[in-house]
Amino acid sequence: MTTVPTFLNYIDGEWCPSRSGATFENVNPADTRDVVGHFQASGEADAQAAVRAAASAFASWRRLSTSARAKILLGAAAYLESHAKRFGEELTREEGKQVGLATDEFMRAAQTLRYYAIEAQSYGGETFPNDDAGMTVYTVREPLGVVTVISPWNFPVSIPARKIAPALICGNTVVFKPASDAPLSGLRLTEAFVQAGIPRGVLNFVTGSASAVGPVLTGAREVKAISFTGSTAAGEQIHRAASLSTRTQMELGGKNPLIVLDEKDIDRAVDLTIKGGFSLTGQACTGTSRVLVAREIRAAFVERLAAKAQTLKVGNGLVSGMDLGPLATAGQLRTVLDYIEIGKREATLVCGGQQLTHDGYAHGYFVTPAIFADVPRDARIAREEIFGPVIAVIDVDGYDDAIAVANDSDYGLAASLVTQDAGLMHRFANDIEAGTVKINRTTTGNLVNAPFGGIKQSSTATFRESGRDGLEFYLQIKTVYRGV
Repeated sequence: MTTVPTFLNYIDGEWCPSRSGATFENVNPADTRDVVGHFQASGEADAQAAVRAAASAFASWRRLSTSARAKILLGAAAYLESHAKRFGEELTREEGKQVGLATDEFMRAAQTLRYYAIEAQSYGGETFPNDDAGMTVYTVREPLGVVTVISPWNFPVSIPARKIAPALICGNTVVFKPASDAPLSGLRLTEAFVQAGIPRGVLNFVTGSASAVGPVLTGAREVKAISFTGSTAAGEQIHRAASLSTRTQMELGGKNPLIVLDEKDIDRAVDLTIKGGFSLTGQACTGTSRVLVAREIRAAFVERLAAKAQTLKVGNGLVSGMDLGPLATAGQLRTVLDYIEIGKREATLVCGGQQLTHDGYAHGYFVTPAIFADVPRDARIAREEIFGPVIAVIDVDGYDDAIAVANDSDYGLAASLVTQDAGLMHRFANDIEAGTVKINRTTTGNLVNAPFGGIKQSSTATFRESGRDGLEFYLQIKTVYRGV
């Protein structure tokens, strides 16, 4: 019998158990009989210890040169790259996505670390001309202090990497809490920094429930910034609870539209919808969940979309050739199945939406990709984030109507237009209310060197993640007036 490993917290330079000794299981969503590991069910005392360690380490870490900090990021990147295949298989076991995508995620995390190791070394202050010949006025950018990073289960290594890397390279110290449904990938990211020689206390890793450790990680007076990715409800709660002196960066939900208006664009739109809506089992904040289709081509579009969706293979992400893995958790499976039932009352289920429980599916969280047509604009499946393989096709009467429907949403994360009309491309970029605008591309995906974020309830109206802009959240500006 294979022994199930127990994984520890990392606090103040030591791998250590929780103060209570309690642990929780992390299971494979493709086969819940497969226990990936036991993780620390940390409590308030563990969170406090992590925050104290980060606060104590801040003074020396901020004094370290940017190039010295960059060496650690580069070392961590090399470690992730050299272990990407094994770590990718672990990610698939704990979260469910196809193993190729999981391996790519570790490579992307390494790319993020390399990007910030280089980019931050040319990011400084400014000097300002003035009328006093005896005075020099300039700015310096300084780190904030202790930063809390709270990450989700759907991208459990690439999302925390794009938060932790800029935080550390700017001279901040970090307390990192991964999602309890996918903690091992976050541990591997932490392990990479440890192997690269990060000083004690600079990066701390704590697992456990949000209710047990969250109040300390978001409310301790030593915490100067909180970067969170997750549900809008949870993000709003953290944002409202934070003190006035604590920065918050919330990357939240989406209800992302893809627009197709011309018959000659149908095949491309079908391909983009399949990739953007189903390739991650619909579990991406930027995933395509609404397709706004010109009324006169809707029947042809739905027919081709359904035909392609029904060829997709659902199964264990470790098995070659699978297009969709399981949903990540039992709770997410229940949510998706509930929305499918809601959709059946609101619209027409064209295909899919069945839970798979036979043979090799019996112990996993599998559902076939669902497509709904005749979806009213005020339907719940047209307005609420489902976070699963469910697509709502909505009829529109031309471009202006499509823009009105697309913008009539509480969210504004990503949106895509499929067209060969250059004029519409420019109009769309100006008219759409979204932080990430795609043209002839999936709603999913973003570059590590370009800013990422949304508007409305998709993000806090503060700082973007990724790219050069991603450094700003972790820095404060000091203006210096120096006389002779």
